[in-house]
Amino acid sequence: MSALSDNLVTFAILTYLIAMISHAVEYALGNARTRIAVASPARELVGAGVGGGGGISPKAPAPVPAPADASARRARIAGLVAVGATALAAVLHLAALVTRGLAADRMPWGNMYEFVLTVTFIGVAAWLVVLWKRPSLRKLGLFLTLVMVLLVATAELVLYVPIVPLVPALNSYWFVIHVSTIVFASGIFLLGAVPAVGFLMRNGYEQGKRRFPYTLAKRLPGAVGLERLTFALHAFAFPVFTFAVIAGAIWAEAAWGRPWGWDPKETWAFISWVVYAGYLHARATPSVKRNVATWLAVLGFLTMLMNLFGVNIFFTGLHSYGGLD
Repeated sequence: MSALSDNLVTFAILTYLIAMISHAVEYALGNARTRIAVASPARELVGAGVGGGGGISPKAPAPVPAPADASARRARIAGLVAVGATALAAVLHLAALVTRGLAADRMPWGNMYEFVLTVTFIGVAAWLVVLWKRPSLRKLGLFLTLVMVLLVATAELVLYVPIVPLVPALNSYWFVIHVSTIVFASGIFLLGAVPAVGFLMRNGYEQGKRRFPYTLAKRLPGAVGLERLTFALHAFAFPVFTFAVIAGAIWAEAAWGRPWGWDPKETWAFISWVVYAGYLHARATPSVKRNVATWLAVLGFLTMLMNLFGVNIFFTGLHSYGGLD
């Protein structure tokens, strides 16, 4: 089962890569638009004489839709291939997690490798739900699949560790309650960071900025829609994250005799909570510009990355379960 899980992760990475390339092809070919071909106008006068009862100019024929432009068709096909590949990669991704859990005889969240795999799966699964609800956001998939390729490949190439039993401190039902909610919230925050960055670029492009990186947003959906999606995802994830932090404090009381000790993980979780709370407050304040509030959302995700990677790699504490040597 362990070897099967490893192979499935590799196949998932390759499929995410195919999805990313297909999205890039669609992105490069531009928006699919149907060209309108107008029939050649008839002669203005038919059989009109100089002094005779002049002829009546016939009505111009109605515009006739021409066959779809070849590049537009290719763009649409590439987009559909990208979505299909993303869905297939998500299935492979889920299968890798399930087989890893079966091999370990536990939930697959015991170290950094497993945690990153689970968070990224939650992110891509949520993206497929969003895409099902709002197909017009498909071109945002280029950036989402790029993130998937980078994070899942990093997990496989850098963070991978063999299956080992859980450390004694994690053998508790709180492991499922606390870690599952942290994983779920982190995956939604991961997805929320994609439209947040997209909004910042697209908003700049709509304001006339034509330098890098704003030009990358030329074919993204409108800034208003991206900003609303960013807010919706963060508003959904924040209460779950809040519950996860509270559950962690309850677990800490039961395991270590104190609910909070400013352990590095606890400290950075608190920092992330404050930043995300600041984003939601700023987003609800009319006097705060939307781009300023969105920067807080991006900052919040950077603190989450610091908590996941930086704390596990550079700090030691009671939460040092990264599994890295």
